[in-house]
Amino acid sequence: MQRALITTLLLSSAAVSLAAQWSVPHNSFGQPDLEGVWTNATVTTLERPSQFETLILDADTARTWENQTNGLFESIDDVPDGELKAGDNVGGYNSFWMDPGTQLMRVDGEYRSSLLVEPQDGKLPMRVGARAKLFAFLARVNGAFDGPEQRPLGERCIVGFGSTGGPPMLPVLYNNHYQFVQAPGHILILVEMNHDARVIRLDAEHLPADVRPWMGDSIGYWDGDTLVVETSNFHPGQSFRAAIKHQFFVTPEVMVTERFTRIAEDALLYQFEVDDPGAYTQTWRGEMTLRAAEGPIFEYACHEGNYAMPGILAGARRDEAIAAGEVPTAGGG
Repeated sequence: MQRALITTLLLSSAAVSLAAQWSVPHNSFGQPDLEGVWTNATVTTLERPSQFETLILDADTARTWENQTNGLFESIDDVPDGELKAGDNVGGYNSFWMDPGTQLMRVDGEYRSSLLVEPQDGKLPMRVGARAKLFAFLARVNGAFDGPEQRPLGERCIVGFGSTGGPPMLPVLYNNHYQFVQAPGHILILVEMNHDARVIRLDAEHLPADVRPWMGDSIGYWDGDTLVVETSNFHPGQSFRAAIKHQFFVTPEVMVTERFTRIAEDALLYQFEVDDPGAYTQTWRGEMTLRAAEGPIFEYACHEGNYAMPGILAGARRDEAIAAGEVPTAGGG
């Protein structure tokens, strides 16, 4: 037992020594090196589920929640027994197409029940009027099929679903990779979902207020080894951010501040705060660990293979024709 204790102490001492030796790498032009492909895939959601009272979970609770969540995703592969006929509901994606992650978010070694760290209850402090606008948007999307302009931005291949491209950059159902590329005066974040590309101008001024790009206007500066990015001038069309893991509303006047810090060879600490008095009663904040991805970003050929949009609209036209008695309800037509 004494030998085992000595071995344990030596291994612990070596680990501490290696951690102490690691320092933030810098690139050839002196910036802290953030380059690489990173992922924020996680089963942790933006807001805290009601069954959890605290931000930090113990390991047993975390494992139980991970197993339950992963089992839920796997259950969608259970297809109905018997022969299917035209018009039967065969569901949406099966789990082969999903990549939401399998683990809870860990920050500083702690299991997190939500990405939100403030407010302390893990809930978005949304004003009543903003929540009403969000609910109206969701209801409208579920029944609006007159033309492509009524469909969500992700379906139209404009920006990614929910807030995957951000800012803030939040995990979604799949394609949770981000590639960082640095140059002396700019930093590019290429988002795997919908191939969005956000260019951050360093030590610059914001664009005029009437210039409002998709994903806003991002300017950044270095605070020691931390990249601080401030984004304003959001496009009004990006006010609604709706995905499976998060749904929220922001006004075009929202200000999002992000902080990126390299904390290990294979990890970035990503912190963000959303200041939007028009939609929220207080600033809300979140954080997550971006982990080094195992592979590269693959092309997301949204426009090139977007058969969903004509299919959605053609299906709506067919429903209208059926309702008018112009085609049979099953079979051809």
